[in-house]
Amino acid sequence: MKRESKIAQFGFFSVDKPSGIVSSAVVNKLKWLTGVPCGHMGTLDPLASGVLPVGVGNAARLFDYFLEKEKEYIAEFTFGVDSDTLDSTGTLRAEGYVPDEGAFSSVLPTFIGDILQIPPKYSAKNVNGKRGYELARAGVEFELAPKKVRIHAIELLGKSEEKADTYRFKIRCGGGTYIRSLARDIAAALDTKAVMSSLLRTQSGYFTLEKSIPFALLEQDPPIEELEKYLIPTEKVLPFEVLPLTEKQEEKLYNGQRIAVEEADGLYKIYKDGGFYGIAEVSNGLAKAKTKLC
Repeated sequence: MKRESKIAQFGFFSVDKPSGIVSSAVVNKLKWLTGVPCGHMGTLDPLASGVLPVGVGNAARLFDYFLEKEKEYIAEFTFGVDSDTLDSTGTLRAEGYVPDEGAFSSVLPTFIGDILQIPPKYSAKNVNGKRGYELARAGVEFELAPKKVRIHAIELLGKSEEKADTYRFKIRCGGGTYIRSLARDIAAALDTKAVMSSLLRTQSGYFTLEKSIPFALLEQDPPIEELEKYLIPTEKVLPFEVLPLTEKQEEKLYNGQRIAVEEADGLYKIYKDGGFYGIAEVSNGLAKAKTKLC
């Protein structure tokens, strides 16, 4: 059954995705609820829960501007066990030991900053035109090249109250970081094994868990008017300044021409007729419209 009305405004929803469903299920639900195309800004594994930003309508064109945003996670790593997927959803096998809490003090600082990280084989990484998880499920042997990621902070929160072999961590990192790989590598530094057994994303750039919509609310099929209360305007989530333009400059810029400006090189928000129009790029004193949303 189709919805009778479409959402009138475009922007972003921050959804609190529950564990156990794929990110595309959230996107598909919002597509049906809003009546317009949607796309998520950074997937979460089925095991993971928490902040999933979803662009609504033309806001989904801005995906590339969110690749480098800082993220925060609360993760649980279970030690003394290994798996093919590097998390608790895979085939588990006992291996290694469970370290004492004090053992982490000398190890965690070595992971702060820019580090090289090998992605999990069970991931969406492209390998000769195939996804890594497709090859891994088919039993194909392959290797993934290390990639540079940035870890801003890792804080040991202590042992899980329910599981004696599991520790909780707060992690702040840049885009593209695999927390499953971090579990593997921290354990390796302690000469043991570990898998990621729980993951909660509490922040993804501008979007926070406190301001996210519970997925349970979306499952109640709220009316458009109710949904719009949670919609975040597109320009609000972009950390760029506004490029001031005269009417003549606006006309040239919107017609695809470069215009001379005094602003420093970088990205800027641009407006037309009082509404957010898109993003301009300034380089060597010249500005051009880079991404148009109208």
